[in-house]
Amino acid sequence: MSDVRAPGFPRRLLLVSINYLPEMTGIGKYSGEMAEWLASRGVEVEVVTAPPYYPAWKVSPEYGSYLYRRETINGVGITRCPLWVPARPSGLKRILHLASFALSAFPVIVWKAVRMRPDIVFVVEPPLFCAPSALLAAGLGGAQSWLHVQDFEVDAAFDLGVLKARWLRKLVLKTESWLMRRFARVTTISERMLERLSQKGVEPERVGLLPNWVELERIYPLQEPSSLRAEWGMTESDTVVLYSGNMGEKQGLEILLETARRLEDRSDIRFVLCGDGSARARLEVLAGGMRNVEFKPLQPLDRLNDLLNLADIHVLPQRGDAADLVLPSKLTNMLASARPVVATAAPGTQVAEIVEACGIVVPPEDADALARAVAQLSDSAAKRSEFGAAARRLAETDWGKDNVLSRVFGR
Repeated sequence: MSDVRAPGFPRRLLLVSINYLPEMTGIGKYSGEMAEWLASRGVEVEVVTAPPYYPAWKVSPEYGSYLYRRETINGVGITRCPLWVPARPSGLKRILHLASFALSAFPVIVWKAVRMRPDIVFVVEPPLFCAPSALLAAGLGGAQSWLHVQDFEVDAAFDLGVLKARWLRKLVLKTESWLMRRFARVTTISERMLERLSQKGVEPERVGLLPNWVELERIYPLQEPSSLRAEWGMTESDTVVLYSGNMGEKQGLEILLETARRLEDRSDIRFVLCGDGSARARLEVLAGGMRNVEFKPLQPLDRLNDLLNLADIHVLPQRGDAADLVLPSKLTNMLASARPVVATAAPGTQVAEIVEACGIVVPPEDADALARAVAQLSDSAAKRSEFGAAARRLAETDWGKDNVLSRVFGR
């Protein structure tokens, strides 16, 4: 791994991330865990973020969408800035949503940097809209600027057809490259995404790997069946095929319903889709009448291990046109639970390379191949056990939280 290490452990760090705890999925989870890890080691951490709204695309009832709010959680100071959250995020609405946070957060980011004089101003993309504020804040506060790319939102917006105009793509990509090259350090979460940073003109000496991690002491294989199996009316003989996480358009989750239709005659195989997101309501309509598909709500953090252990097989669908734009953050937890993974991914992508060692990879958007893979694993407990053990070894070797963050921050 090509890690980038902080030049000395920071005393003060300003983190800018639109998503943060108590959001339990995606960027918010990782931003929160990193901040708390640093704070537990004596670093003064200040966070500029939004009220929790993801993946439901609705601000939590105890927070307001249009007010600033100050709080402290586990030793981390947090300022929540107002933003607009569309009920149904589309291309333009998503851009306005991200821009609303960037605008409301701008004065807070600058003020925090001037007042606390951080060693590092650490900004998470998306949204790239916050990059100019972070660069200005780092300059005014005498700090090092650090951009961490969780998702190439600009590439994804055009490749997935959210934005289409050629002239706009050229302009936006040039602006993105210019901004990225202004940061002292740019990290991302996978080797393939590192290659894309280089393609965007970021100098090799500024680029490094900060992969998403897993809390191995929190996510681990249970010795007994998950309590959710009984609660949700599943027997020990059922093969549970689990998708857990955001239900957005980018995931291409329709393939799971197509796969379930091909396996409707297998009464022993049950598909469970657990989570929330902009595509969930549409998916539930598409699944109407299917007896082997169940939708469940996002589970609280203290039940995450039970949820992941519910699975006999984890499924990780990806659209072919989203390959290597993002490495799904849910993958590390799947591996840590010691269950096999079936992924839809093109050969040569990083998802494919990881899953080939601990599961089965099928072509994107090929429901027939996905159904065959699920049936194959369902029929072989020995193969599931073999792949599951390999998955846990991989998680322990490469993605333990303490190992990842100690490598990058030097402690």
